[in-house]
Amino acid sequence: MNRLNLKKWQKILPFNLLVWIILALYLLPIISMVFTAMMSTEQLMDPRSPLYPARQLTFNYQGKDYPLYNVPTGSGIRPMALFQPGAKSSLFIDPQNPGAAPIRWVGGWRSLQGLYEFHISWDNFTVMAKNLPLADMLRNSLLILFLAEIGVLASSIVTAYGFARFKLPGGDLIFYILIATILIPDKVTTIPTYFVYVNLLHWRGTIYPILLPWFFGSAMYIFLLRQNFRSIPIDLEEAAMLDGAGPLQRLFYVILPQSWPVVITVSVLHFFYMWNETRTASLYLSSANPALMPISIGVQVYESRVPIQNIIEASSMVILAIPVLLLFISQRYFMQGIVVTGTEK
Repeated sequence: MNRLNLKKWQKILPFNLLVWIILALYLLPIISMVFTAMMSTEQLMDPRSPLYPARQLTFNYQGKDYPLYNVPTGSGIRPMALFQPGAKSSLFIDPQNPGAAPIRWVGGWRSLQGLYEFHISWDNFTVMAKNLPLADMLRNSLLILFLAEIGVLASSIVTAYGFARFKLPGGDLIFYILIATILIPDKVTTIPTYFVYVNLLHWRGTIYPILLPWFFGSAMYIFLLRQNFRSIPIDLEEAAMLDGAGPLQRLFYVILPQSWPVVITVSVLHFFYMWNETRTASLYLSSANPALMPISIGVQVYESRVPIQNIIEASSMVILAIPVLLLFISQRYFMQGIVVTGTEK
């Protein structure tokens, strides 16, 4: 390594080290969740157990398994099986000489360090699968996601194209008003929309209140799509117009083929939102029609009934698995020059 490369390496080392430290701190809760989900309930109740999924080693003596501990003796620390625990003294079996009489050790056995081996407990997941209709809830979630994706993409793409390419009277003012609706909290519209859906349309216990708003587009998605559409040269559309292409033909054959990264980004963002959506589902489905509950609210109801940490973490992993997999598959589209606010990212 020459002196120039050494100086360059010394300059970037502190920054890279800082990045790795921040990344480790950020991932620490996720790692803890994964480890906890794979631990048994017995390990969670054992304060001396390791931080990773493990089980205590045992020794079979006379047809019964006894836990192994590191016991200090006159000849050093030796692994021995706890045969008869006691408050002030306990009996241990020497695994290397099981035929000998039990050895009495004076002291509190709870202060001893047990011997553990790495072991993943899948009971947390199987118990949840047996107590929840996961297949039905997953089907409900995918159905809601599919219909909501179609509605929000169709309406947002057409609206964004109109704002990007057509001169409307007061079009800029309408667009600004549309963007301003992003600032309105959902809690403000909850009561009026609930009154309309339940008292006027009688949609309580159906998925219509969850789907209907998305068929009118999303202000955030319209903004992202409009900015991308405006970055595409209009010369391409003018050439298509000379060939007799109408507005929809230009949208589908000229604009969209060049906008797949932003369309996929909007689709993924909306997938994450709908996958984690619990407020509307709990309001209209949880008590009125539990058979239509999506997996996000169904698992939360299960967590409230079984407040055991490893069960809660296991169910959270089930909710987290599919979005992480989707993000892993689609991440390359986020790096393909998506235009967000007129500046290429």
